[in-house]
Amino acid sequence: MASKEHFHVALMYDETEEDDGHATEDALEAFSIAYSKYIGPQALGRDAYLLYKDRPVIFVFPKRGNTDWNQVRQMVNRWESPPLLIYKDNPPAPYASAFDGQYAWVHPGPKGWASDGSEWGQDYLQNFYKKMRTKGRDQIAVGGVWPGFDDSKASWGLNRHIDQRCGKTLQDTLRVFAENNDADHPMPFVMIATWNDYEEGTAIENGLARCGASPSKAGEISIHAEK
Repeated sequence: MASKEHFHVALMYDETEEDDGHATEDALEAFSIAYSKYIGPQALGRDAYLLYKDRPVIFVFPKRGNTDWNQVRQMVNRWESPPLLIYKDNPPAPYASAFDGQYAWVHPGPKGWASDGSEWGQDYLQNFYKKMRTKGRDQIAVGGVWPGFDDSKASWGLNRHIDQRCGKTLQDTLRVFAENNDADHPMPFVMIATWNDYEEGTAIENGLARCGASPSKAGEISIHAEK
């Protein structure tokens, strides 16, 4: 369907949760499946897969599996078109060369989580963009935008909270991205975290609730995606 509608999709690999010595094996298997089913020359609808400079893009979300990403890099370099691997902010030093870029993710900043949710990540984002600028164009920077965060209802939650501030958190994270996006060398992507992770309070699928709207104007702030 994505191919038919000229829409592009990309995979994000969630590293295994288990620190049981099989993280590298799990990653190698998962990437092999991704290549055969979605990315490689025999994959159905492969023209829908997201490319950047003619190379497929794969995002990596780290957990605690201790994956040997150098082994993964060695394997994927044998693909018809080796993928660009984009890690969530600061890959482990031994594997830094295995990745082609980094993306920002929901974070309150150096002051940590505020009980009232007021720390929405401004300092974190500014530091991320500054860091990526120092790396030059050899590393791909993917901007980060989010509407808020609240994992209090999740079974795994730690009662962490970023207030949506009536949509202002989304607006401010977009603003910081725009302020740091060099028109001469623009960042190729901005990642919205997230579309439908309701359990952590980041979903924008249904829009964002307005605050203080009169009953006759009550509604939501709609989120639209455009090509």
